[in-house]
Amino acid sequence: MTSRRVMPAEWAPQSAVMLTWPHPGTDWAAVLDQVEPVFIAIAEAVLRFEHLLISCEHVVRVQELEQTLNRFAREQGLPGRAVCVPAPANDTWARDHGPLAVQTDDGLTLLDFRFNAWGGKFPWEKDDALNRHLANAGAFGTTPLEAVDFILEGGSVESDGEGTLLTTSECLLTPTRNPAHDRAAIEQLLFDQLGADRVLWLNHGFLAGDDTDSHVDTLARFCSPDRICYVACDNPEDEHYGALSAMAEELREFRQRDGSPYQLTALPLPDPIHDDEGTRLPATYANFLIINGALLLPIYGAPQDEDAISIMADLFPDREIVPINCRALVLQHGSLHCVTMQIPEGVVAS
Repeated sequence: MTSRRVMPAEWAPQSAVMLTWPHPGTDWAAVLDQVEPVFIAIAEAVLRFEHLLISCEHVVRVQELEQTLNRFAREQGLPGRAVCVPAPANDTWARDHGPLAVQTDDGLTLLDFRFNAWGGKFPWEKDDALNRHLANAGAFGTTPLEAVDFILEGGSVESDGEGTLLTTSECLLTPTRNPAHDRAAIEQLLFDQLGADRVLWLNHGFLAGDDTDSHVDTLARFCSPDRICYVACDNPEDEHYGALSAMAEELREFRQRDGSPYQLTALPLPDPIHDDEGTRLPATYANFLIINGALLLPIYGAPQDEDAISIMADLFPDREIVPINCRALVLQHGSLHCVTMQIPEGVVAS
């Protein structure tokens, strides 16, 4: 008899947050002095609540991080400790190359889906092998790591912890990921591997400058089994207005298991942020990370930051809202949730 599976919601108890540290061999090379402070801020915030699992290709940097962050945690009397592992990586997007967890009748299992840099857009071979490298180094303790021969990024699926997944058709149906699978086959795989019994497909919504083919974690997120927050655009002159309005209508049409509509909360769209070439960057408040006792919220030095903080405080009254300026992260077209992956309780021990 097949063991029943369920993918935990992000608010389920965690043992650690995984970070893949930027190094000079990544596309961050030219702006390491800008992006490393963001990673440090995320790391120090996490240590206030739980452990860190950090990997970096540069052995000396890994050793420095372990010493510095653990000294910080000890001096501050924090509960978290940093477990640091030298491991090769092409980039830093732990959300997408990190393992996805499922709870089974036999205990927790980490799933190692394949990663091909969002349909072959960038080099990916080191990132695709990273989870196995970490497992071989003992980073996941005795929790099994199960390989799955299917391209799936963590940022492309949201779980309510009760068997419902939220995703986008633009991402999962992109032929550069799993060309042999149609929508029905992909749904079946999500049922089999992640234990889902419902998939809510968003067919609209995008952010300019996004490399991921509209990952759901940039657009709409479960806040609880009955509430979804989503990025909204109220400016008809903005290029996002049509697609995000259509996405909002889709969300209004979604139903919970009992047939009732979801409670919906709109998040503001930050004022446009552009790189030096004039390309608009995908800044979004939906790219937050829920951890034990807190919510890490990306902010951008935009006028909408305070509204986003206030909205999140209302949505998560039992968690501390920790704003982190992630303007440097969007230079490479991602944000806070994109560079982190939560690891469930009982996996990582300091």
